[in-house]
Amino acid sequence: MKVDVRLDKAKPLTQLTVKLFADGADVSGMLELYRNPLVRGFTTNPTLMRKAGVTDYWVFAHEILRAIPDRPISFEVFSDDFAEMERQATEIAQWGPNVYVKIPITNTRGETAYALVSRLVERGVKVNVTAILALDQVKHILPAVAEGPPCYVSVFAGRIADTGLDPVPIMTAAVRLLRPHPNVELIWASPRELLNIFQADAIGCHIITATPDILQKLNLVGKDLHAYSLDTVKMFYEDAQKVGYTL
Repeated sequence: MKVDVRLDKAKPLTQLTVKLFADGADVSGMLELYRNPLVRGFTTNPTLMRKAGVTDYWVFAHEILRAIPDRPISFEVFSDDFAEMERQATEIAQWGPNVYVKIPITNTRGETAYALVSRLVERGVKVNVTAILALDQVKHILPAVAEGPPCYVSVFAGRIADTGLDPVPIMTAAVRLLRPHPNVELIWASPRELLNIFQADAIGCHIITATPDILQKLNLVGKDLHAYSLDTVKMFYEDAQKVGYTL
């Protein structure tokens, strides 16, 4: 499938079908984004929480859920043992009806989480299967989630791109795999630039996550390229003047 994304004629944000989720763990930032109607949900992970200075998982999660009770939020288990993952997932799932439990596709030993995901789904837990990079991982997890409650499958397209591969064909194939299963939504995870939002929309991906540094560029969508060029020239000139460079 060929995807044609024209930067000089960007689709208006209000016409996007892909849902935009904010990815982060800074409480004040999350609450500010909650006021943005374009942000339809939130995702977190232990790495983002550590960077944000979160030290008490339960307190952080419940503060966020009290403030954001009506949009999906994903919280991740943090054990490397499947039995303990299951215990943590069972507790996290009880925190609220808008909670999705993030389960990594494998543990650190490379052992797959398929059986764990299947057990959780059978009990009605809404899972977000995360850290997926390969298409065969999507294929193998589908039997565990296909007939259950709403769930997400998170494919880290940005990390695929980091390896030198174009993630668009892989994400397009994942969209096709999930199409017969309306309870399963595909997340384009770890985007690297705002353009990825439009790429995800063009292929029919359900959701894309975005960090604050990408979200702050939303006001550039539709900006005239000649005007943006002039802004860039002005920035270079003004910075040189501020420093007082001479030759």
